[in-house]
Amino acid sequence: MQIYTVKQRDTIQSLAQLYNLSPEDVLTANGMMSLEPLVAGQSLILPVQVNNHQVIPGESLWTISQKYGVTLQELARVNHITNPALILPGMRLRIPNTHKMTIEVNGYAEPSSSATGISAPAAAAVKHLTFLSPFSYQVRPDGSISSLYDQPVIKEAYRNRAAPMMVITNFDGYAYSPSLVHFILSIESVTERLIQQIINVMRANRYWALNVDFAFVPAADRKLYHQFLERLAGSLHAIGCLISSTLPPASSPDEEGQLYEGQDYAVQGRIMDFVILMTYEWGWSGGPPMPVAPKNEVAKVLNYALSLIPASKIVLGMPLYGYDWTLPYIPGQDWALSISSNDAVRRAARYGASIQYDPVAESPYYGYRDEYGRDHQVWFEDARSVQAKLDLVKCYHLRGISGWVLDVPFPAFWQVLENNFHVQKWMR
Repeated sequence: MQIYTVKQRDTIQSLAQLYNLSPEDVLTANGMMSLEPLVAGQSLILPVQVNNHQVIPGESLWTISQKYGVTLQELARVNHITNPALILPGMRLRIPNTHKMTIEVNGYAEPSSSATGISAPAAAAVKHLTFLSPFSYQVRPDGSISSLYDQPVIKEAYRNRAAPMMVITNFDGYAYSPSLVHFILSIESVTERLIQQIINVMRANRYWALNVDFAFVPAADRKLYHQFLERLAGSLHAIGCLISSTLPPASSPDEEGQLYEGQDYAVQGRIMDFVILMTYEWGWSGGPPMPVAPKNEVAKVLNYALSLIPASKIVLGMPLYGYDWTLPYIPGQDWALSISSNDAVRRAARYGASIQYDPVAESPYYGYRDEYGRDHQVWFEDARSVQAKLDLVKCYHLRGISGWVLDVPFPAFWQVLENNFHVQKWMR
């Protein structure tokens, strides 16, 4: 495939003709409807098999490497280029066939109230997964756990050879509760009951793995929390199950804030079979407009994580969504609305906006004014930003990626993923 950035006056028909594709090929690859207009700055996946590329004005070796999902160094090597700056329009470059890494892919899905019990986007994504994680079982103060209508999700996982992974959270309603963690960890009988409850559910529902997603763990309970994880890991390994934890995106050992102070990268890297880095939500619904997962910030987290945890245990969290903020941003008012990649492009088309791309954050964005005269700013993900973060997985030889959340449709994400990697399937 090739990732193409739309220019003024491009149409689906003209691009299909230029790349010897049918319009339906382009529409299907991008999850688009037939009458959707294109937007300047929009990224498109073109499902073409290419062995060479003719340089056009304005291109650099780096932008060409990004289009084809290869490294700049490999592209320069196979074309015997010693100075990457010296490429000229009209030159033909050979595009190398790179060996695909095999990685693990996790995806979180929220059980649906629909007749199928799983959303259509999540059901479509399961074939691309190693693990499917219904979100979530909530722990209770007495060591019990809430019920979850996860059977349809688990059934879909088995049908697609994706291993179901149980998720437990310290949610109290719709927010993470530090006091709930403290209460559970400070009473031995409650901790023991929780471990047994987890094992019972995993056995009854045929879960292969567990993901512990406890957030805002009090700093004073840090040691108790990691003792709990060690006991839990021992119990799960005894029945042949894997265990993982979710870690906040720290970039230094002295990161301040309750989100970080109760977590220890090194200890969890030792105890867990793997960890999932929550490398998203820099831009979040209650904060100011900014990229959800800027590559430069994600790289800082990875560099810190890799100093303490083997790459073979690190799973990179990736967002499948964006946000639309109403301006001016006022803390506590007008929280941003979550938006899918395709809907972000459709909204840009509706309001006549051109899509921009931040070269540092490697994220698309745009602004617009709605029919009520209110200004907005939108940051979202597209094929380019996905490719940029997948390049980090290749560069650092990470274990894999984890997508939040599968219920948001993002066809381009899966196209780019499959073009870059083979997905490990543990189930036969």
